[in-house]
Amino acid sequence: MKKTLAIMALLLLPFWVAAQKPLDEVARIKADDNYIWGEGRSTTDSKATQSALNDLISKISVTVQSETSLDMQQINDGDKIDSKSAMEAVIKTYAAGSLTNTKSIFVSHEPDAYVVRYIHKDELEKIFQEREDRILSYVYTAQNAEREGRIDDALRNYYWGFCLLKSLQHPNAVKLEQDGVKHTLTVWIPEQINLLLGNIKTEVAKIDGNVIDLLITYKGKPVTSLDFRFMDGQNYSNINSAKDGLSQIELNPATPTDKLQLKYEYEFLGQMRQDRELEMVMDVFNGTPFPKATVMVNGGSKKEMKQVQQLYQAAVEGMSQVQHATAVESPNFYVATIDKVVKAIRSKAYSSVKDLFTEEGYDMFNRLISYGTATILGKPELHFYQLNGRVICRSVPMKFAFKNNNRSFVEDVTFTFGANQLIESIAFGLDKAARDDIFNREAAGWSDSVRMVIATFLENYKTAFALKRADYIKSIFDDDAIIIVGHVIRKAQKTAENEKYLDNEVVKHTRYSKQEYIKNVERSFKSNQFINIRFTDNDVKKMGVGEDTYGIQIHQDYYSSSYADTGYLFLMVDLNDPDLPCIKVRTWQPKRDPNINGNFDKSDRYYGLIYGGNF
Repeated sequence: MKKTLAIMALLLLPFWVAAQKPLDEVARIKADDNYIWGEGRSTTDSKATQSALNDLISKISVTVQSETSLDMQQINDGDKIDSKSAMEAVIKTYAAGSLTNTKSIFVSHEPDAYVVRYIHKDELEKIFQEREDRILSYVYTAQNAEREGRIDDALRNYYWGFCLLKSLQHPNAVKLEQDGVKHTLTVWIPEQINLLLGNIKTEVAKIDGNVIDLLITYKGKPVTSLDFRFMDGQNYSNINSAKDGLSQIELNPATPTDKLQLKYEYEFLGQMRQDRELEMVMDVFNGTPFPKATVMVNGGSKKEMKQVQQLYQAAVEGMSQVQHATAVESPNFYVATIDKVVKAIRSKAYSSVKDLFTEEGYDMFNRLISYGTATILGKPELHFYQLNGRVICRSVPMKFAFKNNNRSFVEDVTFTFGANQLIESIAFGLDKAARDDIFNREAAGWSDSVRMVIATFLENYKTAFALKRADYIKSIFDDDAIIIVGHVIRKAQKTAENEKYLDNEVVKHTRYSKQEYIKNVERSFKSNQFINIRFTDNDVKKMGVGEDTYGIQIHQDYYSSSYADTGYLFLMVDLNDPDLPCIKVRTWQPKRDPNINGNFDKSDRYYGLIYGGNF
């Protein structure tokens, strides 16, 4: 019997040793004042882990409370909660994102799970520093956006940075140095937001019943992009957009048009919901109102509107005219064709122009009309350009609104004529900033045709998503394309069983085959009422492979009825045959990345081709 017990003890010894090792580590952590720890017990590993995190957060809150300048007036329901509860709520916002440098010890697993989570006190400073770095990133992004007239992006990034600023240990200590002057961000960011809002000017260009054309400028120049709401006679409208200074609103019948109330969007709460960390901060802190965001716009006298209408038409013309492009010498035939199309859209007699399109072109026309309720803006100022035997018409500004949704968009629509003089393709034009990057930059070796090919490719690419042309997207990707899809996530939870995830970035890159990627695209098309992509801030470089192979890194704002994000898309595309563009590489990251090569494995055939310094 004793022998049997001895054998059993020997057999159980490895299990006892294995269990004793985590307990010894827990005892060491608890005895060391350099660590803060929390513990949790439950029937499942995940619940025990969350319980341990909550306990850890509570203890971190106590540790940092005395060293944190927390303004209770900024806290939601601050008069109803104490400072300790408020501090815990703030620390929980870090748990959604940067509170990932904690470690876990699994003493036992489910059904009797016992977990201890801990952090070294020296790591606390890093937690707050990561958020400070993120705030400064928002500020720099906002400054770049303002320079390009993307006032919606500038307002969003300043406001989001300001929201996060409230959650730091010492918000008033964060400085930004510019031109030798140090600015305190808690004061400086609201000043910048007010300056932005104060430099926006909205004027009425035309009133037709309850439909009003608006010209929106920033410092006297048409805004590249801006979002706003208006009082429609009863309530604030859904979000409307202005592009290159142009927008249009429709009031409820019998609503006075002599005075319009607008509210420029700066919070972007819908997009904020895609970032759990930022959303949690907003749940803790009160929002900051900016009265300058609400303005009254006078309808204006006939004389005043006539002057604004001239500026409005100049903005329309600016959409269609580009430099470094070969104009068609005798465009009368094409002018007559587009005039018929414009009249058909205005009268909703769409089938009357079917014979002006190829079969594929008319299919795109139908998709365009069904994309959203379409309205022509102003009097289109048409310009026609040559492209390898084709003629491109730039452009017809249009507004698209969607039923049962909260957005409208302004797009300048381009039409491409084939050799048979029929319209074979329709696309949404690039924003002015993106067009200027391509058509107006001085670049050695860039012919007029190369510029037009690059711009046309980008316009067709973004339009394919809007019009849900899965077949076209499938056709432009190489069968062996490197396709890396990125999205912002919180870092993977660290356990003893997945230590390889300890140092993951907050951006998850998933590599797909072409077939997998197209399936995901098709699934997105089916589940969304609309998709709209806006390109700005592009860098285009000729690659060291293929005569006309280009690397394009471009800022992309992606909107759909169920999702929105913003980041940088990189495409390496072979444009040697303008009729058959071929994407070799597609990646995404939330920030401009000068080292695109970092997304590749060393085994990839393009590794080393795209390197730091290319962008």
